[in-house]
Amino acid sequence: MNIRTLRSDHIYQKVAQASPEEKLELFRNEMMAPFMKQWQIQQIPFRADEANGFDVIAFNSMMHRSPDQITGQISSEIELISSDAFWLECENAVRQSLNLFHEHQISLPVSEYLFTLQLGNPDSRALTINEGYSGFGGIPGFIWGTILPNEYTIPRMKAALAHECNHNVRYQFIQWDHTVNLGELIVSEGLAENYVTFMFGEELLGPWVTKTNAETLNSRIKPALREQLQLTGFDQIAPYLYGDEIAELQNFKPVNMPYSAGYACGYYLIQYYLRKTGRTIFEATITPAAQILEEVEGFWNEETIISG
Repeated sequence: MNIRTLRSDHIYQKVAQASPEEKLELFRNEMMAPFMKQWQIQQIPFRADEANGFDVIAFNSMMHRSPDQITGQISSEIELISSDAFWLECENAVRQSLNLFHEHQISLPVSEYLFTLQLGNPDSRALTINEGYSGFGGIPGFIWGTILPNEYTIPRMKAALAHECNHNVRYQFIQWDHTVNLGELIVSEGLAENYVTFMFGEELLGPWVTKTNAETLNSRIKPALREQLQLTGFDQIAPYLYGDEIAELQNFKPVNMPYSAGYACGYYLIQYYLRKTGRTIFEATITPAAQILEEVEGFWNEETIISG
C-alpha cells in the first residue's frame, strides 16, 4: 500500500508569496492537479469553459480558502497546519485506518492513496456548523480533510481522517451510483463514525453525533428516517442526512430535520447492529446496507439511550 501526503502548507506558503496574477494557476496546478482522477470521476471540469464558469476552483472554494484569499494575511492559519508533527499524526491516522483492514483479513482493491488537508473558508456556514472541521473520502484512493485550525479542531483532524478512510474502504466494495438511497448513506455515516470511536474513543466523536440528544433522536429523527430509507436523489436525501439548515444552504427543500439527523441516527443504528450481530466494524464496513438494515428492525422501535 502506497500512501502519499500532499503537504498543503507548503503550497499555501508558495501561493501566499505569489503575485495576484500567479495565484490561481499555481493553486490549480499544485493543489488540484494531483487529484485529477477524482475530478474526472466527479465530472467536475479542471478548467472552466467560456459557457460555464464552474470548475475545480469554484467547487473547491465553496468550503475552502480560494486562491485569492491565500495571502500573507492568513499566515497565522498556514502556520497552524505547518508542523511536521501534525502532518505525521494525520498520515499515521490514514495509514493505520487503512492498514487495520488488512490486519483483519480484508484485502483492499485500491493500493494507491493520496491525502491532503485544506484550510477551510471561515465564511462557510456548512463548515462552521460542523465546528470548523470536515472531510471527504468517498472516491477510493483520495482522502481530504478540511479545517479551520484552532485548539479544538487540530486534535480532531485525525478522527475526521479516520472517518473518511472508512468511507474510502466501503466504496471500494459497495457500488455508488444514482440508485444510492438514504438507507445506504445513514449506514455509511454510522459506520464511519463508529470507526472513529473504535480507533480514538468516544471523546473524538464528531459534533454531527454529539449535538443530538436522546429526545430528538427517538421522537423526531428515528420515526421520520424509518419511513424514508428507500428515498433516492441527493436533493431528496440531503435534508434527512444533513438537516434542514445545511440542505437549505444547498438550495434543497427542508423537511423539518435537525442538524445531521442521518449521521446521529446512523451512529446509533450501527452500534445496535454491532451489538446484535457480534460482527466487527471491519466486517460491517463492507456489508451492503440492505443486509445491515434487515438486522436492525428492532432499532426503530427501541428507545435509544445516549450516555454522557
